[in-house]
Amino acid sequence: MSGVILSPQHPLSAGLTSDSRLVRAYRGERADTTPVWFMRQAGRSLPEYRDLRVGTRMLDACLDPAMASEITLQPVRRHGVDAGIFFSDIVVPLRLVGVDVEIQPGRGPVFTKGYADAAAVAELTAIDPARLDEASAPIAEAVALTIAELNRTPEAASTGGNAATPLIGFAGAPFTLAAYLAEGGPSKDHLAARTLMHADPGAWRALMEWTAELTGRFLRTQIVAGASAAQLFDSWAGALSLADYEAHVAPASARALSFVHDLEFETADGSGATRPVPVVHFGVGTGELLGAMKEVGVDVVGVDYRVPLDVAAERVGAGVPLQGNLDPALLAAPWPVLEAAVREVLAKGTVAPAHVFNLGHGVPPETDPTVLTRVVELVHEAGAS
Repeated sequence: MSGVILSPQHPLSAGLTSDSRLVRAYRGERADTTPVWFMRQAGRSLPEYRDLRVGTRMLDACLDPAMASEITLQPVRRHGVDAGIFFSDIVVPLRLVGVDVEIQPGRGPVFTKGYADAAAVAELTAIDPARLDEASAPIAEAVALTIAELNRTPEAASTGGNAATPLIGFAGAPFTLAAYLAEGGPSKDHLAARTLMHADPGAWRALMEWTAELTGRFLRTQIVAGASAAQLFDSWAGALSLADYEAHVAPASARALSFVHDLEFETADGSGATRPVPVVHFGVGTGELLGAMKEVGVDVVGVDYRVPLDVAAERVGAGVPLQGNLDPALLAAPWPVLEAAVREVLAKGTVAPAHVFNLGHGVPPETDPTVLTRVVELVHEAGAS
């Protein structure tokens, strides 16, 4: 793909988010304080989310542009975080191209069948991933609605000198999609995917190439529509050895991110210089894979709660901004315990050139929202000092 310059109206091109705390941190610069947002900040921990979702199934909510936008905006308004994360689900692109999938409450994505052999993979990969481009209008509309609101209400969050709060685009990594597809639903050990990987490398490669293109196109849609950064989530890569990740997964993740790598924006100084859209990669249980995850072609590495940030910095190499990594379990701890943990994460984050405070996984649904707001205030206060 040839290089593509984003529209002059894009928040990055227009100078609305290009120097925000978040985007500056993603390119390795320290701002006036440490930026903060939370994975799964939009969702079940918020009473306004639960009220809005009554009677609406998860995937239907994701594909309703007005609802998806409102859900994305709710935590920005409530918590004063430095970014919105687009409300969606990793299986949305599968649904959009016609794969029969539903999210069952309390269980997760469930398919009518598993795709764990060559015949099933051939049936699945006969679907052209390019169909997603035509089917993604609800996604682009939801992003556009969201950034219009974020651009209009800069007071909703502290932006560090910009006029808008940036939106982060979201997509599931090829392996995580493949793990669900091979099993036909959630799994504790992802054995079906790992078995296919070794029992039929050709079928596995075809599956990974297909999921890479699909999720890459999904991520690209969000960026072109107005998101200011891209984050690839590999929820289940921690089930893999480093050797398997490098040989059988990393090339597909790199392929997925190639759909974003050619997107650039012109800086607002009138010089004609361009910058790439920042890309973040996060995985669960991936402490042994952090260096390899950086090598797939990302600017920032997200770290889960199992690996201290100073250790993670050694594993990813010098000069790499980090994101993370408070243990979500601590959100239910007494405030003195939580405060000490937040300050420790901030301290360890100083070893990286820049740090975006986040959790080491998603917000638990039972979390008290006032605690999240208090954490944001603490991070901004402590980061400024």
